[in-house]
Amino acid sequence: MCFGVLSYLQLMVVDEVPIHNGGTPITQLTDSYGDDAAIVAGMLHQMGQNARFIPSAVGDDALGRKVAETVSRLGVPVEVKVDPTVSTVAEISISDPSGARTYFYQRTDELLATLDAADLTPLATASYLYVDWYDGDYILRAVKSASESNIPVFLNLENQHTNLEVLKKLAAYTTVCQISTDQPETAKDMVSIAESLLEVGIEKVLITAGDRGCLAADAAHKIRVSAPKVNVIDGNGAGSCFSASFIYGSLRNWSLEKCARFSTAQASLKCEVPGYKVPSISECEELAAALSIDISVQN
Repeated sequence: MCFGVLSYLQLMVVDEVPIHNGGTPITQLTDSYGDDAAIVAGMLHQMGQNARFIPSAVGDDALGRKVAETVSRLGVPVEVKVDPTVSTVAEISISDPSGARTYFYQRTDELLATLDAADLTPLATASYLYVDWYDGDYILRAVKSASESNIPVFLNLENQHTNLEVLKKLAAYTTVCQISTDQPETAKDMVSIAESLLEVGIEKVLITAGDRGCLAADAAHKIRVSAPKVNVIDGNGAGSCFSASFIYGSLRNWSLEKCARFSTAQASLKCEVPGYKVPSISECEELAAALSIDISVQN
């Protein structure tokens, strides 16, 4: 089960980032959808996992109609709610071959507040809950409900590992959190980041570092997985692909090592295609088995 904002996303893929006040050709322009909770639900669905997305409302406007049509066409498991009193969240994301993405977005408190009216009844039969930190206090209702029912909670924490206010609200309910480190100097400190989050009670910590691979940690293990070399076309959604893949493996009771290998391989291969299409399970498992790893065991 994924819970969060449903937004309209226009995805642009370019061959190079333009200089300031300059231009560059767009190689692909696509109507798509976001935010991360929606993307994770769609990717789990592609993997053959029974998934569902509980979204915010969209506005009764052109972008709302576009995103509703897009998720319906792509088979994303969601019932879109239309609220004429709000405006649909809009985002533009520009991906380049470096694996980076530059994005611009417009979201309002009025639309976020529609999460308070979202029906949580389907959560009663869920095996996992995914949420994004940036949806703020609006995710607390779902997170607390899942925790009370002993449903594991996966929190996309992005780069907020030092945000004490967010951790104070969410750490007690969080089973797994995912951190993204975009800067090389931050990636060198992945172990201390993981340890600080384990100390506040989070059971498993995942830290992604792009082409520098990932670190997966729990109380007993710290596992570094090297990223494979891939032909990067579009890094948009790679973090969501990592999240979806880890949830997929967790639901099958895979070990932390196997989940980390699979997630790294799946997210890497996703970068070779534009949009949110994920590779086949068999292709990913073959690559995952070949990845180099380093495991340290805690005494």
